[in-house]
Amino acid sequence: MKAVLYVCHGSRVKEGCQQAIEFVQKTQQLVPVLIQEISFLELAHPTIEEGFTRCIEQGATEIAVMPVLLLAAGHVKKDIPEELEVLQARHPHVKISFGKPFGVHERIVDILLERIQEKTTVIDENTAILLVGRGSSDADTIRNFEEIIHLFHNKTNFSYVAPCFLAAAKPRFEDLLEETLARDVDSIIVIPYLLFTGLLIKGIEKTIDMVQSDKDITLCDYLGFHPYLREILADRVNEALQQEGMVLAQYA
Repeated sequence: MKAVLYVCHGSRVKEGCQQAIEFVQKTQQLVPVLIQEISFLELAHPTIEEGFTRCIEQGATEIAVMPVLLLAAGHVKKDIPEELEVLQARHPHVKISFGKPFGVHERIVDILLERIQEKTTVIDENTAILLVGRGSSDADTIRNFEEIIHLFHNKTNFSYVAPCFLAAAKPRFEDLLEETLARDVDSIIVIPYLLFTGLLIKGIEKTIDMVQSDKDITLCDYLGFHPYLREILADRVNEALQQEGMVLAQYA
């Protein structure tokens, strides 16, 4: 019997974990599989092992493990595969397939544009747009983020679009924000490239609140519950369900 185990990141902020659960629950309605469980990589329960066990207890013999993560950084390349290798050794009779994260996708670029349009309709050559990612030491992840920036820039033709990061990569958000404030711009739009609320979102809010400037800074909503995201995740689940077996080296 087939099952799907969704792996969300986890957060110290309870609201962020609850948002992840609600998002997955809405996605489950698009997936025609009876056994579907939710787990967290860190900072929350159920853990991956606990979610995996729940699937087996319900009779699962094939489990598609789905990272509910934006890009294939260390969690997708190393942390989750290492846990799955242990679980596979413990349950050799269970077929495990490992799905892809959201990755670079045109639909996500459409969501970013919608998030801007929700806040303002006035964007001209004097408007700067900062796309804020989590950040990673993984070179592939940074390249993927730059590819998203490229897609976004091509679709919108905004004059100033720049990437920045909250950790582990440069430029850092606070540095680029300060640099952009010194430029000849009238307004700045900040778009968090994050799925849900959490400490990272709160950090962005705090950084903006500390700014002393007469220039307008608009913070857009994070990606959140957009139906496009649910459709992408459901597509990733179906891809994983069709795999012949676990492919843990695909992101190495």
